[in-house]
Amino acid sequence: MAGRGRNIRVSETSRPVLPRHARLKFDETRQVWVILAPERVLAPDDIAVEVLQLCDGVRSVADMVDGLAAKYAAERQAIATDVIAMLQDLADKGFLTEAREKTS
Repeated sequence: MAGRGRNIRVSETSRPVLPRHARLKFDETRQVWVILAPERVLAPDDIAVEVLQLCDGVRSVADMVDGLAAKYAAERQAIATDVIAMLQDLADKGFLTEAREKTS
């Protein structure tokens, strides 16, 4: 793990957030959501966008999963597996980080 401190291990207790250098934005020209980062653009699918909009650094992954399972009346474990895998993939690519605890 040395040298890759910004990468996180996503679990239900994680509170993921887009890093300072990346932002989720709707591209009016292409009519798609994109994550903009220095020299990189990622166009996540609709489900990923919905999950990313929940990544505010306050909600835990467990909170997100609970909300999505209720919204879609789906099995919680299946949603948890998919959400964690998707968030881990984004974290591995540098598009997500862990919210820092507030010290004040």
